[in-house]
Amino acid sequence: MRCPFCAHDNSQVKDSRPTEDNTSIRRRRQCEGCGARFTTFERVQLREVTVVKSNDQREPFDRAKIEQSVTLACRKRGVPQERLDQLVSGIQRQIETLGDNEVSSRVIGELVMDGLRALDSVAYIRFASVYRDFASPADFEDFASSVHEVKPA
Repeated sequence: MRCPFCAHDNSQVKDSRPTEDNTSIRRRRQCEGCGARFTTFERVQLREVTVVKSNDQREPFDRAKIEQSVTLACRKRGVPQERLDQLVSGIQRQIETLGDNEVSSRVIGELVMDGLRALDSVAYIRFASVYRDFASPADFEDFASSVHEVKPA
């Protein structure tokens, strides 16, 4: 593993343990070059998935993009990080088990919408406003009136 500080190619694993939700392995590493310590996460990847965007552009699936979107939608909502991680892991698992090597960005967006709807109604509306490209306050009003309050489990 390349050191993020000095770009040295070798590091030693000092500690490994599963994350709280048991979906990945957290590894503490120490660079053999500069001695700096850093953390990496190892996750199971079932298949290589390519995302097909609305303009037919293709790019590799990137879990970090979903994490960023979900985190932004849930900002200042008091949703525990563990729940966000579970949501993102669940969405990734659904995408990887669809059976296709290519998945539409629209499918991913709908999976995120479904997950946020069950998690937090305000985060759901925040994400929808960007995903569905609301152009006016009336768009917010129409969408919000169609959302029923969902209580987190």
